[in-house]
Amino acid sequence: MEDIVSYSELFSKGSGLQEPYPYQTRLAVEPWPDVLDVPTGMGKTYAVVLAWLYKRLNGDSETPRRLVYCLPMRVLVEQTRDVIERSLTHLEHAGLVNPGRFSVSVLMGGEPGLKEASWADDPAAEQILIGTQDMLLSRALMRGYGMSRYLWPVHFALLHNDAMWVFDEVQLMGAGLPTSTQLDAFRRRFPLAKPSRSLWVSATLNPRWLDTIDFHPHLKSLVTASIHDDDRQRAGDRLRASKQISRLDVALTKAAGNKAGIQAYLQSLCDAILEAHDRTGQSVVIVNRVDRAQQLFRLLRAARPQASDLLIHARFRAAERAAQSERLNDDSPTDRIVVATQAIEAGVDISSKVLVTELAPWSSLVQRFGRCNRYGEYNANGARILWADVDDDAETLPYAQEELSIARAKLHALTSASPQDLPPTDTVRPIGAVLRRKDLIDLFNTDPDLSGFDVDVSDYIRDSDQPGIQVFWREFDEPNGAEPDSIPEGRPLREELCPVSMSQAKGIHKRGAWCWDALGDDRRTGRWVKLDRKARPGMTLLLRAADGGYDAAIGFDATQKKPAVPVIPTSSDTEESAFGGDELSRQNKPVALDDHLGHVAAQAEKLCMAVGETEHKASIVRAGRWHDLGKVHEVFDATMHACEQAPSGFLAKSPCRSRHGRKFFRHELASMLAWLAQHDGEPDADLIAYLIAAHHGKVRLSMRAMPTESAAVGVKRYARGVWEGDVLPALDFDGEHSDEITIKLALMELGEGEQGPSWTTRALGLLERFGPFQLAWLETLVRLADWRASAEEQEAQS
Repeated sequence: MEDIVSYSELFSKGSGLQEPYPYQTRLAVEPWPDVLDVPTGMGKTYAVVLAWLYKRLNGDSETPRRLVYCLPMRVLVEQTRDVIERSLTHLEHAGLVNPGRFSVSVLMGGEPGLKEASWADDPAAEQILIGTQDMLLSRALMRGYGMSRYLWPVHFALLHNDAMWVFDEVQLMGAGLPTSTQLDAFRRRFPLAKPSRSLWVSATLNPRWLDTIDFHPHLKSLVTASIHDDDRQRAGDRLRASKQISRLDVALTKAAGNKAGIQAYLQSLCDAILEAHDRTGQSVVIVNRVDRAQQLFRLLRAARPQASDLLIHARFRAAERAAQSERLNDDSPTDRIVVATQAIEAGVDISSKVLVTELAPWSSLVQRFGRCNRYGEYNANGARILWADVDDDAETLPYAQEELSIARAKLHALTSASPQDLPPTDTVRPIGAVLRRKDLIDLFNTDPDLSGFDVDVSDYIRDSDQPGIQVFWREFDEPNGAEPDSIPEGRPLREELCPVSMSQAKGIHKRGAWCWDALGDDRRTGRWVKLDRKARPGMTLLLRAADGGYDAAIGFDATQKKPAVPVIPTSSDTEESAFGGDELSRQNKPVALDDHLGHVAAQAEKLCMAVGETEHKASIVRAGRWHDLGKVHEVFDATMHACEQAPSGFLAKSPCRSRHGRKFFRHELASMLAWLAQHDGEPDADLIAYLIAAHHGKVRLSMRAMPTESAAVGVKRYARGVWEGDVLPALDFDGEHSDEITIKLALMELGEGEQGPSWTTRALGLLERFGPFQLAWLETLVRLADWRASAEEQEAQS
C-alpha cells in the first residue's frame, strides 16, 4: 500500500541521495511553474520526475497523468529512462509506490505494431513517456517519425490531452523550441478533453526564447522557478568548482574544407589531446560534427590501441548504445578519453578532469563546461578546459557563424569557467519556421498529397540539424530487378534502427536502399520498394547487410563498405501495415459480427468511465456499436469465409488469411455510409459517422478514390473499394437494427448534393467545432475500445 510520509522520504528513497535541494522540495509541494531555470549538475531530472510522482500520489488535480519528457538528443533518452526506472524500482521496494502503477516508455521509432501492446493502449494509465524532440514533436504534429502512419492520430491525441510536457535542455532544441511554445498556445486556445501543461527546463535559458507570436500573450503570466540562497549554500562545491580555461593552439580553418586539410586539423587536435590528457582521470573531447568525431576517434584509437577510449554520438543502434551507456557510467574511470558530439553536452551525468571542446554557441559551451569537474571532485588538484577555435571563414555547421563569434568574444575574457564566473546567456533565438494555426489544422488530415508524399514537418522540429532518417539492415540478395523477393517482410524493431542525419543520408538511394510502400504491389498488401530519389526526413529505410555502412565502435559510416553489418535477429510476426490491410480482422478465433459490435460498445463505455469522458460518452459508445457494420459487405464477407475454418454467418474476425477481392477496400467507409443512410440529421450524427470512419486511421477527413483504383463498368462513383450501388444486408445487433441499404456516394462530391453537405464539409465542420486535440481524443477512444474488445475475444476463446 502506498504510504507517502513526506516528499523528503520519497526523494531520498527514489534518488538514493540523503535529502533534496530546497528548490526540489518547492517544486513538489508548490503549484507547477512554467519554467525551471537551475544550474547544471543540480538534479533537474530527479526534481521534475519525483515532483510529478509526489503530486500524482497525492491526487493533485493540476498534474496530468502522462509525463512527456522531451529531450534534444538521443543519447540523453536512455540515460533519463535509466534514472527514472531506477527511481521507480527503489520506491516500489520501499513500499511507497504500488508495483506497476507507473510505467515508463521510450518513443524512439520502431514502435510496437497494430496487434501489439504499447503505451498508447491505455489512456487511463499513469505513464512517463521519454523521447527525442524528433520523435515526440513529430507525433505532436500528426506526422510521427518511425511509426505506422495509421497510428498518428492516437499518439497525437494522447500527447495533447492529460499530458505534462517537459522540454529539457531547451538551448539545444533549435526550431523545436518555438514549436513547443506554439503548441502550448494552441492547447490553451482549442478545446481539450483533459488539461495539459508545459514545463521548459534549462541551465542556460534566455526567457526571450519563448516569445513566439501565439504564445506572446501568455509570457507575462509565466512562473519561473530557480535556486535560492539555501540551494547555493548546499551546492557550494558544485557552483564554485574550479575550472581553468585556455585556448588551444589548434583551430579549424578554411583549409579544413578538403580531405587533406581536415586530416591535418584532426591530427593536430589529436596531438593536443594526448598532451593534455591526465592518466589519473578522464578526459572528455567534444566536437561539433559526427564525421569529425569518428575520424578523431580513429586517430586516438591508433595512438592508444589498448586504452578503453569511447566514442559517443547519436548514430548508433540501440544495442551498441546500451553497451556505451554501461561503459560511460563506470564509477571511477581513469586514463580514458571520451570523444563525443553535442550528444553529451547536456543531461549526460559525466565528469572529467580535462575537457577539450571546439568553439560552439555560448549556451552550448556552458553545458559542455558542466561536464568538467562536475561535482567539484577535482577542486584540490585542478581541472582544465581547453577550447579550439573555429575561424569565421571555416565550415561552422551545424552552427551559425554569428553565434560562434559571440561565444568567442566571451571566451577571450575568461580565465575561469566555474559556474559562478560565467556570464549569462544573452543570444537571441535564431529565426526559423513557426507553426501557425492553419498549419496545425492542415496537418490533422493524414492523407498523403496527390504525389504520394506527406507534408514535411522537419522545419518545425530542427533547423541547424534537420531531422534525419532511420535505417536498419537485413540479409537478402539483390537480383537484377529493383525489388528483391527475398527481403524479409517483417517491419523493423527498435533494436534494429540506427538514426542517420540527412547529410549522411545524401546519396543513400544510389548505393541501395528500400522504403515501405503502404499501397503495395497489388495495392493491397504493401511491399518494400527500392528508393529511387533522395531520402526525406522521417523515413525508415532498409539496407542490405552485405553493403556495410556500420561499425559497432564507430556507428553509421557510409564509407565503411566492409565487413557486412551484423543483423539483429527479429521475430517473424511483426507485419508492416498497408492501406488495404485488415490486420485486426485476421485472428485465430472467429468472432460473430453482432457479438463484436456489442463487445466494442461495452468496452467504449468502460473506457469513457476510466478516463472521465462524460460529455461525449453516448456518441463514443454508439460509434463503437456501429463501427464494423460494413463487414456485412459482400467483399468483406467473402474474405472472412475464404477458408474451411470459418463458421457461417457474418463475422468480425476470421482465421482466414485471404486478401479482399477489391483493391483498397475499407469496411469502415461502408459502416459510416450505412450509419448516415439511416441516421443523418440526428444530433451528433456527423460526429458518430466520423468516429466510425476513423477507427482504423485510414478514412478520416477525405473520401476519394485511391491512385490506380478502378471499378466495374457503369459504376458512377467509388472510393476506397466501396462502389455506389453496393448493397449491405440488414443486421440486428446489440439492441439495434440496420436496414438493408444501397450505398450512395454523393458525399464524395463537393458542396451540397443529394445526401446533403459533402463528407469533407462535414469533417471540417467537426474539426472547427471540437478542435484537433479533442476530435483526435474522441476517435482514439473508439479505436482503443475496438482493440480491447478484439484482445478479450481472443483471450476468452483461447
